[in-house]
Amino acid sequence: MLSILLVRFSSIGDVLLTTPLLRALRRRHPGARLVFVTKRAMAPLVADNPHLSDVVTLEPSEPVRHFAARLAALGPTHGLDLHGSLRSRALRLLVRCRWAGYRKRKLARAALIATKLDIYGRHVPVPERYFAAARHLDVQPDGDPPEFALGAPARARVAQWLAARGAADAPLVALAPGAAHATKRWPLAHWEQLAARLRATGMTAVVLGGPDDRGLGGELAGQAVTAAGEFSLQETGALLARARVLVSNDTGVMHMATGVGTPVVALFGPTVEQFGFFPYSARATVLQRALDCRPCSAMGSARCPMGHHRCLVDISPADVMTAVAPVIPFQPSPASRP
Repeated sequence: MLSILLVRFSSIGDVLLTTPLLRALRRRHPGARLVFVTKRAMAPLVADNPHLSDVVTLEPSEPVRHFAARLAALGPTHGLDLHGSLRSRALRLLVRCRWAGYRKRKLARAALIATKLDIYGRHVPVPERYFAAARHLDVQPDGDPPEFALGAPARARVAQWLAARGAADAPLVALAPGAAHATKRWPLAHWEQLAARLRATGMTAVVLGGPDDRGLGGELAGQAVTAAGEFSLQETGALLARARVLVSNDTGVMHMATGVGTPVVALFGPTVEQFGFFPYSARATVLQRALDCRPCSAMGSARCPMGHHRCLVDISPADVMTAVAPVIPFQPSPASRP
């Protein structure tokens, strides 16, 4: 029997962007055993994926040899390295099966950052690059977005949380103001203005993020409900599924939204489309500025190399409201009507 290991240890967006490949493999090989291999913290992203046979997680501090022995015991026939890390390369040496990987295009990325010379050639999004690892398995992208399947407990928890805040039937706009690196963050003052504008139109803004984003949620508390640090990955997905739209920095939350079918307005600064991580095959609008200094880094940095951060500062709250308008039936509150 065909038994395939799909290895992607992290992070949120990268894991979800593998799901078009999972879907294609299941359709082409309906009887195959598809096993997703990831870190325990990332497992909720694929735990309910209908195309998988199993999810095997790397436990914290587990030695690679011990983990490899657990995978080898499954008797895989194929291994797809969708990560290209030292750990995944070690598995390729320790687990005997037919392995394949994909090109990360690091040279093209480095050239674009350092010299602004684009040698990428044809633009291929990362979800489609993953298909190179399965080239011997006769699968092709179907053009549909990623999938983030949600369990009933997550949906119930979010419904309860919203009801407790009097927002059970409120029209929601999700906001994701956090990001791992400062240069990927839209200015806080812009988020405050956006939240105020949304509130004036009758929408309820909800701030999403992890525990590190609680401070941002607090800053916006006067104009938005904060759920930063409140929810698990599955619960965050369940809240996104109830939102009319997500406004997000370039973060994993953006891909979670596309995975549950929620429209996205994405704000891109230091990174560019050639890197492959724009919202994939989804109802999405990407706001960005054409500046000679972009891209300035592969994943963002602590400070703008030019000192002005215009790539995101120059995207105004009015620009975002214009992008949001087509997916929100604005209903101005009485106080905001002329």
